[in-house]
Amino acid sequence: MRNPGLTFAVVAIAAAALAACNKSATQPASGGTAAAPSASTGSLLSDDEAKKALAALPAPYNTADLSNGESKFALCSTCHTVVEGGPNMTGPNLHGVFGRKAGSKADFKYSDVLKATGWTWDPQHVDTWITDPKVAAPGTKMTFAGLKDPKDRTDVIAWLMVQTGYKP
Repeated sequence: MRNPGLTFAVVAIAAAALAACNKSATQPASGGTAAAPSASTGSLLSDDEAKKALAALPAPYNTADLSNGESKFALCSTCHTVVEGGPNMTGPNLHGVFGRKAGSKADFKYSDVLKATGWTWDPQHVDTWITDPKVAAPGTKMTFAGLKDPKDRTDVIAWLMVQTGYKP
């Protein structure tokens, strides 16, 4: 016979855990216009450094909303880190990704599909990729469903450029 009190407690704990996960994926860590150090993203730049880096980006990324980009990147941070020397997780660490050939980070095992794209990561390829990885490279191991909103993608790409050492 089941114990209704125990069942309720298990369901309550699971609901609380899910609510906490959802909050971190939808709430920007800094509340400001730029990324503050955050456990979910691993950002290291101060607001002033991020604003300066943002201003140096090419259009349309130089007018992006970094706070929204950080918030949307929280979805990616379950699999990726961005700090220099950060660990690979389910996905590779993304520091220095811009200008790197797709599937070439030596300490990460990529799918043959991604390696075969021949891409070099630039903002346009990242935009195509995060729109829907399964369409961009059918057969990829990446399970991310994609970001459909172009503004969200621009914001994420700008945030990623700022946080990963992009040099225009």
